[in-house]
Amino acid sequence: MTEVREKSPLTVVGIGTDGWSGLSGQAREAVLRADVVVGAPRQLAYLPAGVKSEPWPSPLLPALDHFLAGRSGVCVLASGDPLLSGIGTTLIQRGYDVEVLPALSSVTLARARLGWSAEETEVVTVVGRAIGRVSRALAPGRKILVLGANAEDLLDLLKARRYEKSRVTALSDLGGPDERIGPGSLTVFAIEADGPALPLTGLPDDAFEHDGQLTKRDLRASALARLAPSPGELLWDVGAGAGSVGIEWSRVHPLNRAIAIERSPERAARITRNAHALGVPELDVVIGAAPDALEGLSRPHAIFIGGGLTVPRVLDSCLATGARIVAHGVTLESEQALARAYTEHGGELIRVGVEQAAPLGGFTGWTPARAVTQWNLRSKP
Repeated sequence: MTEVREKSPLTVVGIGTDGWSGLSGQAREAVLRADVVVGAPRQLAYLPAGVKSEPWPSPLLPALDHFLAGRSGVCVLASGDPLLSGIGTTLIQRGYDVEVLPALSSVTLARARLGWSAEETEVVTVVGRAIGRVSRALAPGRKILVLGANAEDLLDLLKARRYEKSRVTALSDLGGPDERIGPGSLTVFAIEADGPALPLTGLPDDAFEHDGQLTKRDLRASALARLAPSPGELLWDVGAGAGSVGIEWSRVHPLNRAIAIERSPERAARITRNAHALGVPELDVVIGAAPDALEGLSRPHAIFIGGGLTVPRVLDSCLATGARIVAHGVTLESEQALARAYTEHGGELIRVGVEQAAPLGGFTGWTPARAVTQWNLRSKP
């Protein structure tokens, strides 16, 4: 905490492609009174003569704190809204005392040009992130703005997701003299989505690439109902298999996070492919066997145990986190482990059986799937 208090206050000024002329009086005053103004060369080129300026080091993040150490009177230039995929967010997250003076963001300008309201528009940033994030937002009729994308990568993704009929508009250098429809130096892509519907949760089993090690839809729905995801929470998916529970947890809300723990490298690679295909490429995949693979992981809010219940210390390690727990058992041995956990810790113990209608001779009969024992425990203080 001492390090955070010693960092000098910073003023972050948003500047658009209209340059110096587009800044408010307050923003201009902040720039002119600064001892030094830092930013990207493109942004610094807008400044009037005589303003002392210095470009950011490259790469920025590894050198950021050293670059700013011991400086005072620093004004930082950022594109548009500094808190929209911008340097303002980075500085605040790193503990700096920041005053933000925003300009119109590229998102605001794009919506104005398109006539799209904020309420009906989803914004996806892929600045420094995987293009697969766009997949989560795709749904018939949705209006999506994508920041930081490469046009070819975006079109390839839409084709792979069967959304190639979507209308895609590139809006470039918004707010400046070079503004145009078409790719440019600063481009926002607007998507009017047209393709097959895919729910955020309750995904069909064939949405996942798997080798049979999959928590199927009905059991997945039961598990997620009891895991009770809330925005911004972290899930451990222990013995993840195809990663279906962690992926659906992450799809519930863009701030949700999940760590999939899987001992098989082949399955771990499959989880990564599923996560990218289903719009949650930030899902973290840890290759290793629990409980050792759990050491050092960020503390979770909830844990799903799909495998490893009979391995010593796995359940104890999960209980020690105090997180909400849902565990599935299929074998007699894993059922016994869950029965002991229920006796010692309480919670809820249920048995789930699913039967599907299927042809039986010339008629229709019920085909039962293997019954699963499910134990869940609410989080402890």
